[in-house]
Amino acid sequence: MRERSHVKSAAPLFAALGDDARLRIVRRLTRGEELSIAGLTDGSGITRQAVTKHLGVMRRAGLVTCTRRGRESLWALHKPRFEEARQYLDLISKQWDDALDRLRDFVEK
Repeated sequence: MRERSHVKSAAPLFAALGDDARLRIVRRLTRGEELSIAGLTDGSGITRQAVTKHLGVMRRAGLVTCTRRGRESLWALHKPRFEEARQYLDLISKQWDDALDRLRDFVEK
């Protein structure tokens, strides 16, 4: 049952990352500084309205946080959620490695 809850928790995260515009936003935020919507749209080819929509999806998935400073909203990556994604991918990778080892042992016998 634990595996099912883990998958259920990871699914929205990977769904939110399954869009090229959102991955470009993530890449901009990986520089470590908080960015406003204007900062995220500058030179990106994505409209402010689209960036706002994508940030909403990412926020619901727990990938980004928003801090208000005066009239400006500043966005940053929520690193613990990305750590969860890495751990999940590591688990899948280990399962594949184990399956390939079993296949190799079977073929060699």
